Amino acid sequence: QVQLVESGGGLVQPGGSLRLSCAASGRILSINTMAWYRQAPGKQRDVVASITRGGSANYADSVKGRFTISRHNANNTVFLQMNTLSPEDTAVYYCNAEIRANPVVMLPQGYWGQGTQVTVSS
Repeated sequence: QVQLVESGGGLVQPGGSLRLSCAASGRILSINTMAWYRQAPGKQRDVVASITRGGSANYADSVKGRFTISRHNANNTVFLQMNTLSPEDTAVYYCNAEIRANPVVMLPQGYWGQGTQVTVSS
């Protein structure tokens, strides 16, 4: 059974920083793209940043220059460094990964973490 576990959320003042982590565990054969999404109350879940296994990253316009996604392939972990946070960044942040866990099935399957709350407030 594959599991994604996020950590690092919390309460931070505007202008502050947080670092989110997400670790994938279980019978994992390979992980392709890993990503962070966020969902604010009453809004849809949107992608924040994604990173390929080779390290190519993409960001939502709203976080470019402030957030940095990285990953450690050997540990099946992805990180999100969030700087210069504003109240508009308040949301539940979810980790997503394309994981191949079944040796019979060639295509990877998408897995989600349980989410971690990030609140930016003074």
